[in-house]
Amino acid sequence: MTSFDLPRRFAAEALGTGLLVATVVGSGIMAETLTHDTALALLANTLATGAMLVVLITILGPVSGAHFNPAVSLVFCLNRSLPARDLPAYLAAQFLGGIAGTIAAHLMFALPVLELATKLRAGPAQWFSETVATFGLVAVILAGLRFERRAVPWLVGLYITAAYWFTASTSFANPAVALARSLTDTFSGIRPIDLPGFIIAELLGALIALALMGWLLRPGITQQSQSVKAEP
Repeated sequence: MTSFDLPRRFAAEALGTGLLVATVVGSGIMAETLTHDTALALLANTLATGAMLVVLITILGPVSGAHFNPAVSLVFCLNRSLPARDLPAYLAAQFLGGIAGTIAAHLMFALPVLELATKLRAGPAQWFSETVATFGLVAVILAGLRFERRAVPWLVGLYITAAYWFTASTSFANPAVALARSLTDTFSGIRPIDLPGFIIAELLGALIALALMGWLLRPGITQQSQSVKAEP
């Protein structure tokens, strides 16, 4: 684990999650303002989010690990990469940072500080999409750390860029971001009543990824030495 003390890791997680949410919400507002083409608006939202993830993980990863996501922190706690005593601080930083990010986006675009979202995002297809999206995100992180640690910022940014488009839910894949997006009635919003289904699906996807990748990435057993010759 990083050598930075907990207060600085808390600040890094809050800052990173806040800037991530500000990017998601702010780019959605900008896109919705500039075009009535939903596909084009989603593309703009996607590119901004993927780019920001690369930046944030690169600059804040050495400080806190750059989780910015309660599901990721939970996985790292369960695989003992994050001490259990630090998990509550990480979760608090992520949720508080996410809400601050929504507030920042609203202030930049002269919107009410917070407003409950009205965009419906519910149903089995949406929930399954979130399970798949979070499964893929956690799998990418775990495999990236195992084989190509320096590429993780790009792997995560590219994965989320793709997942915006191949999942029906546009890949929230993050309980803190989902909560923050329930407080904006703009392009990226989600009704508060739809949050439980999303969060449960995200945690389920993360746990499935932890179980599968824990088995898949476990160092292989060395080949057994040649057996002795059989007696004639």
